Amino acid sequence: MCNNTIEYFLQRSIDIAKENCLSLNGGPFGAVIVKNGEIIAECGNSVTTTNDPTAHAEVNAIRMACKKLNTFDLSDCEIYASCEPCPMCLAAIYWARIPTLYYAADKHDAKDAGFDDSFIYEEFDKKEEDRSINIKHIRLNTTSTPFDEWKKMSNKIEY
Repeated sequence: MCNNTIEYFLQRSIDIAKENCLSLNGGPFGAVIVKNGEIIAECGNSVTTTNDPTAHAEVNAIRMACKKLNTFDLSDCEIYASCEPCPMCLAAIYWARIPTLYYAADKHDAKDAGFDDSFIYEEFDKKEEDRSINIKHIRLNTTSTPFDEWKKMSNKIEY
């Protein structure tokens, strides 16, 4: 893929972020998913309009692309994001198996605009008992039953 194409799709993600922000449809973030040089999905952040804290641009675009392509495996796609993905979005990109991510602004630019994810990274490094969320790991006799059933299934769809 030539650099001009990369810049085109990256600029499209930035344009979506700007449009999204100005129209009050959500935060200033945009994402584009491309397959074989064609835009498959493009979305902005819609956290505030849908009251869904997971409705970040990258997650929205992944959901749209998976639905359009009828698959959960986007390993033949690329994602372009107006900003460096947060931990949740980066994890979603990994889960979707997208092999290439391009982004424009970085986490420092986001922090400067009031979107600071550094506390999440810091939380990951803490022991569970030291995190700001009250986490309790409780094992029941049936804790592994779903996994035991999954292992036995011959018709499961691996992912």
